[in-house]
Amino acid sequence: MDTAKILSIKPLGFPWETQDPFLFCAYHRDEYPVGTAQMGPDRSLLNGRNIGQDFTVKDGWRMYHGKTVPGFPYHPHRGFETITINKEGIVDHSDSLGAAGRFGEGDVQWMTAGKGVQHSEMFPLLHEDKENPLEIFQVWLNLPKASKMVEPHFKMLWQDAIPTVVEQDDEGRKTWIDVIAGSLKGVHAPAPTPDSWAANPDNQVGVLTIKMEAHAAWSLPATVAGVNRSLYFYSGDSFELDGKKLEGHHLIHLRPDADISLKNGSKDAYFLMLQGKPISEPVAQYGPFVMNTQEEIQQAFADYRKTQFGGWPWPMQEQVHGKEKGRFALHADGREEERN
Repeated sequence: MDTAKILSIKPLGFPWETQDPFLFCAYHRDEYPVGTAQMGPDRSLLNGRNIGQDFTVKDGWRMYHGKTVPGFPYHPHRGFETITINKEGIVDHSDSLGAAGRFGEGDVQWMTAGKGVQHSEMFPLLHEDKENPLEIFQVWLNLPKASKMVEPHFKMLWQDAIPTVVEQDDEGRKTWIDVIAGSLKGVHAPAPTPDSWAANPDNQVGVLTIKMEAHAAWSLPATVAGVNRSLYFYSGDSFELDGKKLEGHHLIHLRPDADISLKNGSKDAYFLMLQGKPISEPVAQYGPFVMNTQEEIQQAFADYRKTQFGGWPWPMQEQVHGKEKGRFALHADGREEERN
């Protein structure tokens, strides 16, 4: 085993630790119950919860900041990007630009907050006849100083536009890799938002989600030196990484310029991989604002108090769309995409 290929191994915490150019990564798995006509859980199930600040897993799910519908009611951001990867369930987006959307399994929303935007991300429980499980990642990707104050923008990467690379080992066992950002073996992800750090291929930003069948073997190809590469093993029993066996949930920092062999254990295993060239600039963060200096953070608060980053054009703080509405994206320029 070439141990130099593995730079560090740590248990997964919450949120997950990230490396520059990434700022934050949270994995949410909530086994939501059947929904009501208001697209939330039955009110009796909210007893004993700290409504508005419910981050404790109780009965397999959390309300987060939602009071009727689970999720994150409107809140501001400046200076970075959010990448929301949906693996199961429904997410409703609304923002201060008048843009909105609903996205589901396999879809990804990429939002550049830039100079400032308010948005909400709610998890409506659409089904009244069955449970409403939700599984998402939210990843924060930093913006360099030159792009901190760009115009806000959001883009949907729909499931049918995100390529999946299917690899088969010598025993016929399969590995599936969804290429959300970057490229893998000549297969390219959809373009990100135009002002993203990921928009320049030289920055080698990669976002992959990986599923391996039991006992499958696969090799993660090398990228260029100088890139930060993190592999998150978040579901499965065990696997071998370049010959080293790991059990449970772990974060592994990998040497970027080396192929890494993975050999799965006895159950399906799931991974997230984040990589990118570091921005290597000072980071000043306070809650939802990420700038380069404390003075810029203070200015962000002053600007938000003055402008509310465009205000809130929606009737509800925890805005959700009609129960019968399919997957869609309404952009700030009035353009609408309907998926189903």
